[in-house]
Amino acid sequence: MKSKADHGSAPGPAGERASPVCYADEADAAYMGQLSREELVAALNELLEAERAGVRVAEETAAQLSDPGTRALMESIRRDELKWCAMLTVAIQSLGEKPGSHTGAFYGKAMAIADLQARMAFLNRGQAWVVRKLEAMIPRVRECDIQDRLLAMLNAHRENIDRVEARLGAR
Repeated sequence: MKSKADHGSAPGPAGERASPVCYADEADAAYMGQLSREELVAALNELLEAERAGVRVAEETAAQLSDPGTRALMESIRRDELKWCAMLTVAIQSLGEKPGSHTGAFYGKAMAIADLQARMAFLNRGQAWVVRKLEAMIPRVRECDIQDRLLAMLNAHRENIDRVEARLGAR
């Protein structure tokens, strides 16, 4: 009968294990299914462009609204989008990169919609796009602090979608 040590589950004569130590935390991010640093920076910049567009759409839409409650909602969303712009900027800088300065094409598409209710619905579709991007991205982010901030952004976008849907449904 073989002893436990013969099966490689206990330390050998020199205290060595039969199986190698796991170095998964030292593996390349892409190998582990995570975003590489370059992919993460690109994804964060893409989100930053979208958030900038959201800020401008919410600001200009709020200025055109006559209903105080709907205007307050759009102003709240604008402040939220600004908050996420700042967070994304800091995240990109924490990776040693300079954030891009572009505003996403969503802005022009949204502002081409003259009907304010339809524009708000379009803004909500943009928020849903951000939610989908974040849902796909977050599990692949290796940096815990960035992942935590992206989770907070995800939850805020979900809440904003619900708030706009409720407001549009009340009309």
